[in-house]
Amino acid sequence: MSKYNFDAVIERRGTNSLKYDYMREMGKPVDVLPMWVADMDFSAPIEIIDDINKAIAHGIFGYTVPKDEYNEAVAGWFYSRYGYKAENRDIIKAPGVVFALVQAVRALTEPGDAVIIQTPVYYPFYDIIRNNGRELVQNPLICENGVYSIDFVDFERKIAENNVKLFILCSPHNPIGRVWTRGELERLLGICASHGVIVVSDEIHCDFVWPGYEHTCFGLLDDNAIIVTAPSKTFNLAGIQISNIFVKNSDLREKLKAEIGKTGIAQLSMVSFVACQSAYTKGGEWLDELKTYLLGNIRFLSEFLTERLPRIRFVPPEGTYLMWLDFSDYGLTQDELDRHITQEAKLWLSTGTMFGADGEGFQRMNIACRRDTLEEALDRLERSMKSR
Repeated sequence: MSKYNFDAVIERRGTNSLKYDYMREMGKPVDVLPMWVADMDFSAPIEIIDDINKAIAHGIFGYTVPKDEYNEAVAGWFYSRYGYKAENRDIIKAPGVVFALVQAVRALTEPGDAVIIQTPVYYPFYDIIRNNGRELVQNPLICENGVYSIDFVDFERKIAENNVKLFILCSPHNPIGRVWTRGELERLLGICASHGVIVVSDEIHCDFVWPGYEHTCFGLLDDNAIIVTAPSKTFNLAGIQISNIFVKNSDLREKLKAEIGKTGIAQLSMVSFVACQSAYTKGGEWLDELKTYLLGNIRFLSEFLTERLPRIRFVPPEGTYLMWLDFSDYGLTQDELDRHITQEAKLWLSTGTMFGADGEGFQRMNIACRRDTLEEALDRLERSMKSR
């Protein structure tokens, strides 16, 4: 019997939720069903909520610096689940993964330097590079029959031709749902090492890897890599604003700490530290039950599309709760597809081209929601696609 209820109805409207309360501001009809931004519709574990409430009840919100127990909780989670061992000194705290990636780009490259990414990919990667005056280099992933792989030849050629200094890896990959094998990561590392490229690995989705696949922390392969993590996706804590960066190389660590210091951020929120430590010490059972529930959602989606919407091509993800749906068989332009999804299906998904030109013809759907919400979304999609 399940200890946690993922079918509980929780009203998110009226909470200043980006996902539910900003239809008008973002040009969407008010009656769309939002399944776009990557947060979940589930309450965080009660164990975390209790610890936050206890800290708040104390009533004093002074400057807070966590003790070693915080680092030990973070490191313990990644060692017990992924075999990656980090010392207390290796962990840098930051107010979010995107913030951490920005600081890594600024600390480890100079204006005009080239940074490479693998597309289609999480859209802030583009802005992180361009907005900081670095040259964006793209290594498009190869898609064959809905399955993505790395074009290693193009990857190395682009690095050599553009004198690339930094590689931002998305592992597991958002939005395509690939969990890179150890062999693939070792091959990427070999190329980067031979050309002096520093690897920054965004592993925020590492706790959502599905049966048959295994997440390999890039830090297991390369002591010079920078590993960026957070409890935000895993425990639905995005609004808490906390991330942890593993940096074993002391020179790179000092450069990154110095760059973060330039932002003026000296301490993070007391609540963020409490939530993160609680998550990594008490959240395992909740996560295991959540993953079972989400697997059920993925199976439901796969069966529905196979039986009732076979023209939407879908390969179940190896990781993440973000589904990458291929609508290209309908012959619509991206603008036509986006309008159809919003105006006729009454759904709010993430347009494929948000993740780069390689996302043409796709939509990303977040299935971290109640089963009846997913069923309603698919019913809307089926009704709307009959005219197509």
